[in-house]
Amino acid sequence: MRLNGEISHRDREGEGEGEEEAENEVGSSQEIVVGYALTSKKKRKEWREVIEEYSEKHPEVTILDPPDAIQHLQNRQSMLQDVADLNLSDCYGKVGVPRELFVTKNPSTIPYEITKAGMKLPLVAKPLVVDGTAKSHELFLAYDEFSLSELEPPLVLQEFVNHGGLLFKIYIVGETIKVVRRFSLPNISEHELSKVDGLFRFPRVSCAAASADEADLDPTIAGYGKMPDYEHVFTDFLLSLVQNKFKKRPDT
Repeated sequence: MRLNGEISHRDREGEGEGEEEAENEVGSSQEIVVGYALTSKKKRKEWREVIEEYSEKHPEVTILDPPDAIQHLQNRQSMLQDVADLNLSDCYGKVGVPRELFVTKNPSTIPYEITKAGMKLPLVAKPLVVDGTAKSHELFLAYDEFSLSELEPPLVLQEFVNHGGLLFKIYIVGETIKVVRRFSLPNISEHELSKVDGLFRFPRVSCAAASADEADLDPTIAGYGKMPDYEHVFTDFLLSLVQNKFKKRPDT
């Protein structure tokens, strides 16, 4: 994506990765929607500044996933807090976040902090920052608290909850909601918990299970390709933005 020539030749590398763009068909002089992707090639501070500066100069343009929203989801602490704040106690079933502990420095204190918090083993350990790199998706399963001292902060620790080796990813795009089943960690029995100790690493949670034979998609499928019919969903979403913006224009 180019913002009217405001991005230099060096910034063109990697264009087209996960991007969507739609223009106002009723007036070629006015752009309505700009979509972009913060890939590994586009996560520099300069890129954020380009987007923010462009938005200030062109208030008529809708920025999909503005930098502030991206930053909010790049930290698991702020991401999970939104779920905790939902307060859905009166709904069917239970919606919440497993008991957790955030570690920002000095991993040697982890055993003490876990005992102090009253957390139960096993524990899932994830990097606190989600920046699109392979490392940010690494997952560790700890059967004893002392092995967690080997990990590098910042990270988040969560009590493991048996969930049948399946997780459900929910994609919300405009008014469309898609639910996709994915592979996850298998259940852990009391017998296994009493016999195993140490720290086990998984490249990512969706590669970890053998018990999810009926999962909808293979975990090697990348990005929004994991969502069925994502091309049609995004096309309809972008068109709806254009149509809504056009309807709001004052009559001349």
